[in-house]
Amino acid sequence: MKGKKIVVAIGRNAFGTNLPEQQKGVAAAASAIVDLVEAKYQVVLTHSNGPQVGMIHTAMNEFAKNHSQDGFTASPMSVCSAMSQGFMGFDLQNAIRTELLNRGIYKPVCTIITQVKVDPFDAAFNHPMKTIGRILTKEEADAEVAKGNYVTEKGEGYQRIIASPTPIEIYEIDSIKALSDAGQIVIAGGGGGIPVLEQGTRLKGASAVIEKDATAAKLAHELDADALLILTATDCLLLHEKTEQEQPLAHVSVTEGLKILEEGGLSQSGGMPKLAAGINFVTSGTDRKAYITSLPNALKAVQGKIGTVIE
Repeated sequence: MKGKKIVVAIGRNAFGTNLPEQQKGVAAAASAIVDLVEAKYQVVLTHSNGPQVGMIHTAMNEFAKNHSQDGFTASPMSVCSAMSQGFMGFDLQNAIRTELLNRGIYKPVCTIITQVKVDPFDAAFNHPMKTIGRILTKEEADAEVAKGNYVTEKGEGYQRIIASPTPIEIYEIDSIKALSDAGQIVIAGGGGGIPVLEQGTRLKGASAVIEKDATAAKLAHELDADALLILTATDCLLLHEKTEQEQPLAHVSVTEGLKILEEGGLSQSGGMPKLAAGINFVTSGTDRKAYITSLPNALKAVQGKIGTVIE
């Protein structure tokens, strides 16, 4: 009998800012994932790609800038996102494979380069919020604006900002489901997936970054998972974090969660997207739970011993 299906989303900065830190981070992630496998969970894994995609974007475009005379051109965000899925998936699947074999478990692990449909008329494209790339001079910023891109002031310079649209459809969902049902651990939707726009039979990359937690909720729903586990930097959600009114949230009903989303009280960059994703998943089906906790406490969270549970 197959175990319960769980989608696990590993948060931003879990893998550091360079390759040695990433190697250390994927080892810690592998330990947490294999804990769930030993507990008979059927795991599908997704992950943030920040700051990795930003480093790739900067490196590729700096190279193109310095070698434009040789015909090299800048790399769009969609290509950089695909690169991040590939090299992060490579490290993750090998770390998980090693952890499995060290515990005497044989189970294949695979990475799927995942494309996610977004709406070209999504309001997010008119209100970009995600910063990307290196700090720009005034001249470089003006050049980006002339190309139709958005920039914002950042310290003593400027930085590009891009949209974070809502995920509509995961194109590789049938492949993900087939591999998961066959008993494999699947890594998919890295960095929220590659945002693409439908143009007839062609998929065109969009200049955007999809919120990883939103894609995780969409992935969990499409797979009809039993649970969504969002791993972050804290043991649970903290209402009014770092204030005198700070309050840990152990259990959140959908009604309570919707009220928090309306009134605020969680960080816009961390807590709010995670709570929204959890509520979205839970309310899109029946007998579902969403958990939010830190990476080392993954198994304890689904056992109800720690973390925030949304149901």
